[in-house]
Amino acid sequence: MSWQIINQSLPIFAKAFQLTIWLSAVGIILSIVVGIFCSLIQYFKVPILSQLITAYVELARNTPLLIQLFFLYYAFPVIGLKMSAQTCGIIGLVFLGGAYMAEGFTGGFAGVSSTQIDDGKALGMNNQQLARYVVFPQGFALSMPALTANIIFLIKETSIFSVIAIPELTNTALDLIGMYYRTNEYLLILVIAYAIILIPVILLLTYLERKVRYGTFGD
Repeated sequence: MSWQIINQSLPIFAKAFQLTIWLSAVGIILSIVVGIFCSLIQYFKVPILSQLITAYVELARNTPLLIQLFFLYYAFPVIGLKMSAQTCGIIGLVFLGGAYMAEGFTGGFAGVSSTQIDDGKALGMNNQQLARYVVFPQGFALSMPALTANIIFLIKETSIFSVIAIPELTNTALDLIGMYYRTNEYLLILVIAYAIILIPVILLLTYLERKVRYGTFGD
C-alpha cells in the first residue's frame, strides 16, 4: 500500500466524486418526480394512463440498468438518436429509479384511509385536491422508508455508468488500475469515496424520515 500513490490520485478522484454526486442528485430528483406522477395516476386509476404506467414500471423494474444503458447508448444512435454518455446515464437512472419510486409511493398512498378519501369526495374535492391535501401528505410520510432505500440504491447504481465510459468513481478506479496496476490503493479510495457519499445521506434520510413521520402522524 503506497500512500504516495493515493495522494497523487486524489485530484482525479475528486473530479469523479463531484460527477458522481451530480449524476446521482439529478437522477434521484427526476426519479422522485416521475415516481410521484406515476403513483398518483395509478392510485386514481386514470384510464389508459394507469395501464401504460403499469407496463412501464414492470419493464423498468425487470430489466437491468446495464441493459438499459447499452440500449440507450448503442441502439438509439442506429435510429438517429445520439446522446452523450452522461445524458444516457441520467435517462437510464431516471427510467429505472422512476419505476422503483412509483412502487414505493404507491405503497405509501395505499396506506391512506379510504374513509378520508370518501370524506374528501363528500366535501366536493376533485382528484387533484384529494391528491394535494389528503393523499400526498400522508402517503409521502408512509413512503419515506421506501424512498430512503431507493435513494441509496440509485446512488450505488451510478457505478454501472462505467460501462458507457462516464468518468464517475468506479470508471476512474478501473481506468487507473488498468494503467498502473495499483489495485489496493485505488479500490481503497473508491470504497472511502462511496462511504463519504452514502453515510451522510443515510443519516440525513433517517433523520428526515423521523421528522416527516412525527410531523404527519405525531409518533
